[in-house]
Amino acid sequence: MSVSDTAKILLAKPFMPAVFFLAGVTYDTLTLTRIDRLQDNLLLLIYLLLLGVLIVLTGRLGIEPPPDRGELAALSPFARWVLRSRPYYPMASQFLLGGLFSAYAIFYSRSATLTGTAVFFAVLVVLLVANEFLRDRLSNLRLLVSLYALVCFGFFTFFLPVVTGYMNRFVFLAGAALSAAVTLRVVQLVYRNNADRSRREAIGVTAPAFALIGLLVGFYFLNWIPPVPLSMKFGGIYHEVKKSGDRFELSYARQWYEVWKRSDTTFPADEPIYCFTAVFAPVALKTTVYHHWYYRPNSGKPFTHADRIPLNISGGREGGYRAYTFKQRLDPGDWRVDVEAEDGRIIGRVSVTVEAQGESRPALTTLAY
Repeated sequence: MSVSDTAKILLAKPFMPAVFFLAGVTYDTLTLTRIDRLQDNLLLLIYLLLLGVLIVLTGRLGIEPPPDRGELAALSPFARWVLRSRPYYPMASQFLLGGLFSAYAIFYSRSATLTGTAVFFAVLVVLLVANEFLRDRLSNLRLLVSLYALVCFGFFTFFLPVVTGYMNRFVFLAGAALSAAVTLRVVQLVYRNNADRSRREAIGVTAPAFALIGLLVGFYFLNWIPPVPLSMKFGGIYHEVKKSGDRFELSYARQWYEVWKRSDTTFPADEPIYCFTAVFAPVALKTTVYHHWYYRPNSGKPFTHADRIPLNISGGREGGYRAYTFKQRLDPGDWRVDVEAEDGRIIGRVSVTVEAQGESRPALTTLAY
């Protein structure tokens, strides 16, 4: 039995889609590092390009009649290989989608919080898992184009802030528009030279993809999309924050057995309180984040706005740009600090309970960050 025959038998096994899916996930998990790393973004661009080519081939081969023997013999060796590889297009598409969804799940998880911004991240995780079962449907052009619109959207909405150094609504909408333009171009290539069917079928293929992009734009204005490429590396509440050389010294109360503790979870009402955070941003990005302080007197009440303090940050530091805000003599109750991007999306959250305490105070421990 030849090597090619053995390969065909192996690829026909029912477990191979899961193998390809896990291969894409594992490869990205091991190789992806920073969201602004050139090699990582080039890899994702190559994935998008290859997936676009596969969609065009899948669409065109589904529209045009198969060549007869004479026409097949007249084709170049590469063209014949493309035609013979057609049964494996869904498997290749599944590998590329698995790689893209896993990369986005990694990047978006770093910016997602247990708030509304986790919605889009949850969608990515669901699609990452569902991709394992999509092979038999990945010959469906409408589904392929819709998934392509989604992966383009996921890429351009963080890639444009990385390369431009700006992060605002205009840049986000530009990423959404670019996703729509790339998707439209792929559909145009599918139906090129087939004018009789292009107008009727192209609209049916493109409309769901554009509707999906419109839905995701709506997610943005509902603050349901994580504020990538920003992510909070560290955050906590402290009694005192001092800068010593290139590090910050953070003082907090800790009992001897609380070895896991790295910040205050309860705080005396009669002392100054500091909120310290480290927010990662790409090298070229300079933006403003906010420490948005909220208060409620008890768990039966909703949180209300107390203060919103701007912090100008610049990117590049692996551990995040470090900054802090402080307040004087907070009222007893529950307090939280939402670390927000300029557009209001939540990057991270720090919570603390302020209590009226007696004279006994635990010893302070210092953490260097």
